Amino acid sequence: MPSLKDLRNRIDNVKSTRKITKAMQMVAAAKLRRAQEAAEASRPYTERFNAVLGGLAKASAGSEAAPLLLRGTGSDQTQLVVVMTAERGLCGGFNSSIVKLAKTRIEELQAAGKTVKIITVGKKGREQLKRDYSDLFVDHVDLSDVKNVGYPDAQKIASDLIARFEAGEFDVATIFYNVFENVVSQIPTAKQIIPADFENVETESEETGYVYDYEPSEEAVLATLLPQGVSTAIFSALLENGASEQGARMSAMDNATRNAGDMIDKLTIEYNRSRQAVITNELIEIISGAEAL
Repeated sequence: MPSLKDLRNRIDNVKSTRKITKAMQMVAAAKLRRAQEAAEASRPYTERFNAVLGGLAKASAGSEAAPLLLRGTGSDQTQLVVVMTAERGLCGGFNSSIVKLAKTRIEELQAAGKTVKIITVGKKGREQLKRDYSDLFVDHVDLSDVKNVGYPDAQKIASDLIARFEAGEFDVATIFYNVFENVVSQIPTAKQIIPADFENVETESEETGYVYDYEPSEEAVLATLLPQGVSTAIFSALLENGASEQGARMSAMDNATRNAGDMIDKLTIEYNRSRQAVITNELIEIISGAEAL
């Protein structure tokens, strides 16, 4: 049975931990608001941009003049998996849910005889995947020094992926990230970005019923817009991840604060009972000593 001093120390330690988790919860709540606004503000632009690209892609489908980013290499043998996680932990299952989805896809691809390559964005995903797939890594993107992720950061990642694709290093690239739904719900998502996939995208013509003519040509416009589309998809994923991370951290720290409070209550009851037992024993000894005299 722990002594009174041990119980007091444990109570003090848990109270200190509760102060930290409460502070982290408040910081995450403040960051969440800005991150959520950024993610939600990007969605209409991304949807409209994809609708335009989808219309152009369908108009130039099957054309030999279509850009390489659209028609692909004609093979899917070499798959690039881009796993986008956080640089920091203490955010519940945010990082592990993305990694779990990526691992499932990697195992499926390897079972199908595909060659898999991995690029990680964020330290936590790299740490988890290195244990099992260290030989598959080709690069890592460190954003730990970036306070607020911006479009130039996404452009840098996209430019590297496009350069690797044009150099023939892979055939298909898929990004893995979390889509923010609310504070307690983030949806692990896999999205193919190279070659561009607009199969489930409702085009602008389908939305409005209008037919658009492009000048100079669909292929020429696509050659300009598709690299921007890769950057937009990565930037949108980074924003969704940012909001999801803060929501998950806020929820995790709230649970930790509640658990710390419950532990303090239990330890306080145990401390009071132990203290009462010590007092009772001392009284018995005093009474017994007095009666002996």
